Amino acid sequence: MHCWNFKSAARRFTTSHDNQSHTIARTHEEVPAELIAFIRRGDFFIVAGHKEPDGDCVGSQLAIASALRRLGKTVTVCSAGPFKRPEVKAYEHLFSPMPETTGTRVLVMDCAAPDRVGDLQLEGLPLFCIDHHDTSGSWGNFTYLDRKAPSVTFMAAKIITALGLEITKEEAELLLFGLCTDTGFFRHVDSEGAEVFAAAARLTKAGANPKTVFAAMNGNKTLASRLLMGRILSRTKAYHNGRLLVSYEALDDTREFGEESRDSDMLYQLLQSVAGVEAIALIRQESVEKCTLGLRSRDRVNVALIAKQFGGGGHYNAAGALVPGTIADLVEPLVDAFAPQMT
Repeated sequence: MHCWNFKSAARRFTTSHDNQSHTIARTHEEVPAELIAFIRRGDFFIVAGHKEPDGDCVGSQLAIASALRRLGKTVTVCSAGPFKRPEVKAYEHLFSPMPETTGTRVLVMDCAAPDRVGDLQLEGLPLFCIDHHDTSGSWGNFTYLDRKAPSVTFMAAKIITALGLEITKEEAELLLFGLCTDTGFFRHVDSEGAEVFAAAARLTKAGANPKTVFAAMNGNKTLASRLLMGRILSRTKAYHNGRLLVSYEALDDTREFGEESRDSDMLYQLLQSVAGVEAIALIRQESVEKCTLGLRSRDRVNVALIAKQFGGGGHYNAAGALVPGTIADLVEPLVDAFAPQMT
């Protein structure tokens, strides 16, 4: 994950309309007036997010949907799923397939590119994308992009306030859940991230319980999840003089333990605790023909650049990709891709 630095003087608000792109610098306190107008002028909304949602995606979608309903809007919250992560499974029943789209506006949360929404049919609808990924570009009619925001829920809290609303207890719980997800429960916040803790304090004051969020994120794990983690850890190999660690999950592992047994965050934590490690790569064989890459780094290694080489994206210190091929095909080119940053 990124170590959040709030000294940056400006954020980016990018608009894309009628094949014209414009970029306006904004300070991080500002929510674009265009976004507020987009919301106020609509009556029917779809709030969408990326496929295989995480806590930040789920939390930002549901909190924004709640705020829109309090403004009298009709809202459908959509996701292509699947809800693989145990901590978001409990929210799955709140999401719907695509509704009737006549007269509907779309807010897309935490989604860097159109293909990340999966099979949701959003083409041709008035669309405002709200995102914070390093590899995100402008798409839809408008893109509100804050690459320095620690999470999209951090941005969503500001949007709700800019709409003239007080954040409810339920919204605060969702927003804190997303903020904790993308900061690794504040493990990735550095000495210049005071605003992250200020945001957490405001959400706690509104009724969110950090202890409950931590338990939801880290508790109730199955024995199978621990056994799977042990198997992946036992396969780990070091490259570039121990600065890069690589491991994998085979199809047979997934069949034996199930996707719900994956605990990537804890796995990355354990590997990052190894002395001298600067980056981690986890390859998962998702099907006979495709793998996912999960990439993490400490400070200086930009894994978003690595992911981009394989058709993916993400943040400076946390990124990923879906790649054709097998584990055996990918290890060598992946290790080679890290070489320029390991000198």
